[in-house]
Amino acid sequence: MLKSIPLATALILSTSAAYAADEQPNWASCVAELQQTAKAEGLSQQTIETTLANVKYVPRVIELDQKQPEFSTSFENYFSKRVTDWRVEQGRKLYSEHKVLLQKLAKEYGVPPQYLLAFWGLETNFGSYKGKMSVLDSLATLACDPRRSRYFTTELMQALKLKERYNFDEADMVGSWAGAMGHTQFMPSAYAKYAVDGNGDGKADLWNSTEDALTSAANFLQNLGWKRNERWGREVTLPENFSYAHLGKAESQPLTRWAELGITQTNGAPLSTPDMQAALYLPSGHTGPAFLGYDNFDVIMRWNRSTFYAIAVGHLADRINGAVALKVTPPKMPNLSRARVKELQNQLNHLGYDVGKADGILGSKSVKGLQSFQKSQGLVADGYPDEATFKALKVK
Repeated sequence: MLKSIPLATALILSTSAAYAADEQPNWASCVAELQQTAKAEGLSQQTIETTLANVKYVPRVIELDQKQPEFSTSFENYFSKRVTDWRVEQGRKLYSEHKVLLQKLAKEYGVPPQYLLAFWGLETNFGSYKGKMSVLDSLATLACDPRRSRYFTTELMQALKLKERYNFDEADMVGSWAGAMGHTQFMPSAYAKYAVDGNGDGKADLWNSTEDALTSAANFLQNLGWKRNERWGREVTLPENFSYAHLGKAESQPLTRWAELGITQTNGAPLSTPDMQAALYLPSGHTGPAFLGYDNFDVIMRWNRSTFYAIAVGHLADRINGAVALKVTPPKMPNLSRARVKELQNQLNHLGYDVGKADGILGSKSVKGLQSFQKSQGLVADGYPDEATFKALKVK
């Protein structure tokens, strides 16, 4: 689940618990500050003196935070590991198993069954792996790292409040390295705000109740702005000699405009719903599949701000619902290291293509600058850093 949605904001002391988590001498000082924050948040003395006082620093959490797969892997590598035949078949099987519940949720929240199943499949492999790391230890470690201290301090406080509210045993509060929990990997603030008691037992248990987890996911998506009776987007076919001038969310246009540019469905049929806004995405550049993302694509990205993730959720949902595999298979490409992308950005800046600060992440500004450079070199200006582009920029 999204690791950076600013949900229910907690009161944080003006002094930030921003210590480098790998510096052991600062750990005790950071925990002491977190205890003061917990006191200001109204948490019980027992929670402060027992649970919070005993959180442990986990170096592996920082390592994982600095290397999220969305930032380094190729689309083919990412997609092939997430949209698998097994997940498609399992999703269809679970639809039959939970049909009554899923249809009820679709009617109440407007989110079709295949999307809830796709999120469930990608987040925890349909509940088969919910993570084994202590949520409290992970969040405390991240709260004591300066990069996103304020955000993770808020999440830690929310996790402690959940423990008190539902009387959770901290040993049972396990999840991802980033603190996401349960079948659909809710962050603590999302859990506090959007978790629903789906089975009526008086408790929203996202670890052990499939009904609670799926109902909560539907509630969350509805609150994120999910549009009833609309799809996520689709794979599309581009005409020959297509101009790649309008890529990404910032260049969203009505489907009528995309149709005028020659874009069709993969079977050659015209695009439906002419007035709907859509953005064009080329996760593997011009040699790979092309996608139009609609409003619900943006909703998926509010869950997790990764274009790769949003496409995987959307296509897995389509497959569960009976669609065939992609018409254009994502090409095998080398993974992009942040260091190499950073060097590319530095070169573009040096040549006068303002892409902003070199951070190793290809954002919209970097893509625009890269397109301008590619065009100047007679390369296909798709904004994707293929080997020809790296060579032209003299980036090894």
